[in-house]
Parts: sequence; structure tokens; C-alpha cells
Amino acid sequence: MRLALVHRHCQCWGIETPEDLVSGTKDEAVAAVLALLDLLAGEGSANRFEAVVEEARRQGVTGADLRTVERIKRLALSIQARLERRQQRSAALATLVDTASDLASPHTVEDTLKIITRRARLLLGVDVSWVTLPAADDDGALRLHALDGHVTMLNTQLRLPEGAGLAAAVLAHRAPLWTSDYPTDDSFRHAAELDQWIDAEGLHAVLAVPLSRGTAFAGSLHVADRSVRHFSADEIALANMLAEIGGVALSRAVYLDETLAEMSALRDRLSRAEADLADARGLTEAQGALLALVLDGCAPQLLVEECHVRLRAPVLLCGPHGTTIAVSGDLSGRGEEFTPAEKATGVLLDPAPVLVQDGIWSVPVLAGGHHLGALYVQAGPALTAGTAALLRYAARVVAVLLSLQEGRPPVDGRVRDELLEDLLLSVSRPQDLLERRARRLGIGLDQPHVVVIARVEGGAQAHAVSRASACARRLNGLQTTHESDIVLLLPGTDPGEAARTVHDALSSLPDGPPTVSASGPVSHPGAVLQGYREALRCLDAMTALGAAGTSASTHQLGFLGLLLSDHVDADRFIRSTIGAVLDYDEQRLTELIRTLDAYFDTGGSPTYAAEQLHVHPNTVARRLERIGELIGPDWQKPERALEIQLALRMSRIRRVLRERDESAGDQDA
Repeated sequence: MRLALVHRHCQCWGIETPEDLVSGTKDEAVAAVLALLDLLAGEGSANRFEAVVEEARRQGVTGADLRTVERIKRLALSIQARLERRQQRSAALATLVDTASDLASPHTVEDTLKIITRRARLLLGVDVSWVTLPAADDDGALRLHALDGHVTMLNTQLRLPEGAGLAAAVLAHRAPLWTSDYPTDDSFRHAAELDQWIDAEGLHAVLAVPLSRGTAFAGSLHVADRSVRHFSADEIALANMLAEIGGVALSRAVYLDETLAEMSALRDRLSRAEADLADARGLTEAQGALLALVLDGCAPQLLVEECHVRLRAPVLLCGPHGTTIAVSGDLSGRGEEFTPAEKATGVLLDPAPVLVQDGIWSVPVLAGGHHLGALYVQAGPALTAGTAALLRYAARVVAVLLSLQEGRPPVDGRVRDELLEDLLLSVSRPQDLLERRARRLGIGLDQPHVVVIARVEGGAQAHAVSRASACARRLNGLQTTHESDIVLLLPGTDPGEAARTVHDALSSLPDGPPTVSASGPVSHPGAVLQGYREALRCLDAMTALGAAGTSASTHQLGFLGLLLSDHVDADRFIRSTIGAVLDYDEQRLTELIRTLDAYFDTGGSPTYAAEQLHVHPNTVARRLERIGELIGPDWQKPERALEIQLALRMSRIRRVLRERDESAGDQDA
């Protein structure tokens, strides 16, 4: 019976039964084999297997029987080791599954790294684990993250230079690397800070595996022991699998963090948009309420009280000289105190609120260039965008109310200003549309007009705009404020006369007369901008020449105006300079032009000029007197003489070119 049992066990484990054991009668050897098989079945410890062999040896088992017992012991230990490895693999796989399940839940990047390092330390049974990732500044350096099992604080913000440590070697080879004794291993480049930390932790064996995010390299996972040892293939494989799972989880965590950040930014933008929408709705409601009061014909006091309610701040409405028109709040009697600051702000067509005192803001009340006063609000040291917009609108509504009470047409004045503003834009507008708008105002842009620019110095801009607007309406023209200059478009063909007219209208300003320039005429909408630019160059030239406070046109500047003009009209310059002399020669067959040429060629000497002309000096003298009668007695002054010589030279060149063209025509014929 026992012999059959031995046969069965031996066949089950693939053992060839020795003949002497099968056929022998030694019960001690059989008992030893059965004991070994019982230990194998019961997962006994290795020392107990050796004790069975020793017991058989004491019982007298020798020879082939003893060798068979020892062989069965070795096979049993091998089988037991395999079973233990399978159990370890099964447990490791279960741990990996748990880790994957844990990482499947949403986590931040930092929490994901902590889970990876904690599971790596427990899975491999090591002392310390950490993750190395590229530094945020992208200079090739690496930084330690999510350490687990460490006992010192030297790792805080630990940074590895480029190419140092096992992490750099893993980055270069994209494969697992390990060392049994890190401090003594010279197969890779060491970093002083990392070596100091490893020495403080007492670490020796270190394993590093790549941590990837898809096809991109994210970093490396490290595990370390405080003893010198070798890492088995199973341990390296487990670390690799954990790193692959962790890489996928890390990629998702990064995407989740980015998504959360974008969602947070979108929530902020949505909150701002909702706040802006609420402000816009409040502004629209306030605008409707203010406009309804004006349409109902309310008094200024009621309108100011409504502004007080809408702006949630005291409001004061003053006239042009600081006289209080209406007040709501604790700003009574302070209009004259604010008037100097209000004047300093100027009168722009769409002015922004200006801080005139601590917490008190001012905005001018304007109607078609007329300064009707100012609106003051005690709104604090800073204005929100909604408050500023409501304040500007309130000022315009007040201007409409005051204009209606005084019988002024503010809308017509504003439309005129806007038309001239559109004509001065560099972006081309449909000319037929501009002409229709002008015809509705009684202005024909197809008729000759001149462009006039007035530049006012000091703080008299408000008075200058008011007077210029009145001048433009009186002459059936347009007026606006463009780049701090007053621009007018007036009907006519004489820019010099138009400049004098505007200069006279503005000459009695408190800070002195303005500088006025003019150009033209222009006869279509597209030429207004060109005329403005020419007049602006003339104005700048007058300022540079020290002629501030005067008026002039490009034609009146002589050859300088010829240079400043966009279209060089040489014939007009010649005619305006020596045209009377040319006409006299043509009508009476005299030689005054030839005498002028000789006079200037000889340095202004009548005697030398007579010799060159082969006439008596008295003849030259009489001719020069006649020239003075024709073009003015100051023709010999340096400035006029220069212009006359330039006109003579241009006339001579034109005559030579014409003769050459006529000669070429005769030859062709």
C-alpha cells in the first residue's frame, strides 16, 4: 500500500522511481520521500526539507536510497520556489490592477504622481521612491517630485543639471537602468546635490525606468533601497509596467489640469461677460430714463436728480462761467471752485471724464461746438467703465435739454461736424453718399471750397471753437476739431482771403490771435483730405518760420508754398510773381523780362546790365522803374528778389522746352 503511494507521488511529480527503492524493503527511505512530499504539499520552510534528509541519514538510509531522497528534496524545493514566484507575480499583478483602478479616477497631476510613487514603493518592497520630471523653465534640467519614504528634507526643490544622474541616462536610452550601489557607481555622471541627498538618505541600490506620456518622454520613475543589492528581472518588469500605467494616468491628469484651468478661465470670462451685460442693461435703462425726462420737457433740476439716483453720487450742473444751474447732493455752491479745472480740460466733441479734485469728476456739456457748461459728479477716486459711459451720456442729454431751452439746433451742428470729420478720414467713403449728406445741409461739395486750419495756443480753445463754429455757419461752411486743431471747409476760391476771415474772427482771443493757414480750392469730397494735409504743412511751416499768430495760404508763401503744395502749379506761381511783366512785354513788344534777367545776372548792377543788353544805362533805369510799377516797389528786397529770380528761371526753362517741342514737330512734319 505505501509502495503504491510512493509510485503515485513519484509519477505525479515526474520522478523516475529507482529500482532499489521500488523493489527494496527499506521503509525509512520511503518514509523520507513521503515526508518531503508532505512538506511540499504543506508549503513547509526550506530548513524543514533539509531536516527530513538528515533524519533519513540518521535512520541508516545510504547509497542510492539517500541520493534519491536528496534529489527529491531538491526537486521539491525547486517546485516550491516556482510556486512562490507565481504567487508573488499574482500578488504583483493584483496590485497593478488595483493601482490602475485607483489611477482611473480623476486626479490632479500632483496626486497622480504621489499614487505612482507610493504604489511603486509598496509593490517592489523598497525604501524610497520618487519621480523625476523636466523642469518648468525647459533648460534641460530635471526636478524631483512626489517622494515617498524619504526621511530628510534635503530633497526640497532638488534640481538636477542637464545630463546628470540615472534620470538623464534613462532619458538618453529610453530604457530601464539600475545600479546596486549608487555612490560607488561611476558608469554615469553624478550631480553634487543629488549625491548629497542620496548620502543623507543612506541609499545604495537605485532602479530607474522611463515614465512616458504616449510617444513623448515625460520623466522617469525611481525606486531605491538603503542596502546594496541587485534588482531581479521580475522587479524591473514590474517597475516598467507600473511606469507605463502611470504614464497614461499622468497624461490624463495633465489634460485634466489643463481642462480645469481652461474651464476656470472660461468661468471668469463668463462672470465678466455677465457683469458687463448687467452694466450694459443698467446703462441702457438709465439712458432711456434720462431721455424720457428730456422728451417730457423736464426742468434741469429734475434731470440732475435723476442723474444723482442713476450714478449713486452727488451731481452738480454749472453754466460756462461756473454758475450753478442745478444740484443734487452736497456739491452746492462749488461751481466757481471747479470752473478753472473745467476750462483746463478743453472742449472735445466726445470728452472723457476728468478728475478735477479728490473724488470729483467733470465732463463738459457740449452742443454743436458750443460750450454750455459742465457736469460734476462726486464718484470717488476711480470710475468704472459703466459709470464713465453713463456720465458722458448724461452730459449729452443735459446738452440737449439746455439747447432746447435756449432754442439752439444742436443736432444740426453735430451733423455738420460729423460730415467734415468723415471728409478728413483717410479711409475712403462713397463720394455720392457724402455729397447727399452735404446737400441736405445746403452745401455743394462739387463747388469750390477752401480748407482752413486754425491753431490756438493756451486755454482759449473753447472760445475759439465757438467763434469758428459761428463763422462756419455764417459762411455756410463746415467746422470741426481734428487733432486739437480747428478745421473749417468754407466756400470760395481764394484761400488767402478765407484764412484772413477766420483769423479776424478769432483774433480777439484772451491768449492772443491764432495761427491760421489755408489751401485750395477743392471741388470734390475726395480732395478735402488732400487740401487739409497741404494746409497743415503750411501751418507747420509758418510755426517753424516764426510766423505764429498770423494767417497765410500756400499761394501766399511764394516758392515755399509751391514746395508745400501737393500739386505743383508752376504756371500759377510764374503768373502771380512776374505775370504783369510778361503781359506788358507781350502787349507792347518791350524787353522788360530780358532786362530783369540781365539785371540779376550782373548782380543787380544797372550799368553792367546795360552793357550786356547793348543799351544806355538810362534805358535800363527807366525799364527797372516800369518793372517796379508793375510788380510793386519792394521787388528788389531779398525775399521778393529770390521769388522773381525763381519765376524767371522757371519761365525761361518752360520757353526753351516749348521751342524744343515745336522744333521737333517741324522735323517730324
